[in-house]
Amino acid sequence: MSFEEAEILKERAQAFLRNAKRLFEEGEYDLSIFCLEQYCQLILKYKLLVKTGTYPRVHSLTRLLSLLSKVTDGRLALLMKEYLLHITKLEDAYIVSRYLPRRYSREEVEEILRFVEEVFKPVVEGV
Repeated sequence: MSFEEAEILKERAQAFLRNAKRLFEEGEYDLSIFCLEQYCQLILKYKLLVKTGTYPRVHSLTRLLSLLSKVTDGRLALLMKEYLLHITKLEDAYIVSRYLPRRYSREEVEEILRFVEEVFKPVVEGV
């Protein structure tokens, strides 16, 4: 594992979260939810890199959470169980927000943003 690579992943994750908040305030909900997904994906890869020395080149949040839960305590498995709908909505946003003719509403993104900031981020940062 490269310390520099891990720090870059962490910094990019944090930048995506900042951008998600800014885009949400600007009413760019499709791009906001995409940035939220990118934050989640990169922070999970960062944690995997720190804990295991590597991370898979996949985009699936459920897969990344599953892998990370194998090398940490049970909080991630509980997160996946309790918030599966939020996680899969984020996972879907990776494709939907960029390619499909569907718009995310303010309410949808607001709920996901709240989930990421109040639940996902504290749990993942704590493992």
